[in-house]
Amino acid sequence: METQTGRTGDNVSLPRRAWSIRRHALRMGEVQGQGYIGQALGVADVLAVSYFHAMTYCAHDPEWEGRDRFYLSIGHYAIALYAALIEAGILPEDEIETYGMDDSRMPMSGMAAYTPGMEITGGSLGHGLGIAVGAALGLKRKKNPAFVYNMLSDGELGEGSTWEAVMSAVQWKLDNLIAVVDFNNQQADGPTREALATAPGTEAAKWAAFGWYAQEVDGNDLDAVVAAFDAARNHPDPCPRVIICNTLMCKGVPFLETRDKTHFIRVEADEWAKALAHLDEEMPQ
Repeated sequence: METQTGRTGDNVSLPRRAWSIRRHALRMGEVQGQGYIGQALGVADVLAVSYFHAMTYCAHDPEWEGRDRFYLSIGHYAIALYAALIEAGILPEDEIETYGMDDSRMPMSGMAAYTPGMEITGGSLGHGLGIAVGAALGLKRKKNPAFVYNMLSDGELGEGSTWEAVMSAVQWKLDNLIAVVDFNNQQADGPTREALATAPGTEAAKWAAFGWYAQEVDGNDLDAVVAAFDAARNHPDPCPRVIICNTLMCKGVPFLETRDKTHFIRVEADEWAKALAHLDEEMPQ
């Protein structure tokens, strides 16, 4: 069986992969005239590193037992993960035109029953890491060397269930579990740092105090993200690992980057084409 991983190398650069993920997401947003595009643009670099540097999977068999698992806890980020799955060849690009429509395999919130490569149904925040802990423990007991990646949000750091999972992962010495926190400082009720005692620059110390190997990086710096993923996978201690990725919502589209940030970025009907045109002008090699 042919497996895929960026670690074995290919001829497409990570900047080009991240660019393509952003472009796929914008095209989906244009189909519906809405979507959590701010988050999708912000995490494109992290997803590019996940799927084209760190993870092992088989595009033609998304349920292959030897695959690394990617658990998206933040169901409303589905538009971002669909874009990565399209770029990885797990979903066909022509399904972009069906995004969010009746009977689509790409509903607006991620649902595992609908979408190949979507490992869990997310959306009720605070559950993803607990599910990932169970999966990582199960893989260990089956002596399967695969890794479990769990992408969660900064808003989920205010959920008690998240910290129960944090403690459980340490108890079971889950060194095959890598949590990836998208810290964009936005949640439904406003800026994350105004909701609870949570802020960029402080989170790694919290996780480390619980017993995790913790790193905090600029999530839009591809080199920094690659280094953090490599360090997480190769860390020698028998403990779970976390990477806090500080990201900028709408990264890559300057006129959206500077827009007042809210949980749901408003994009006008004529701005989708403008955003795509900007990306096309800035296409990396």
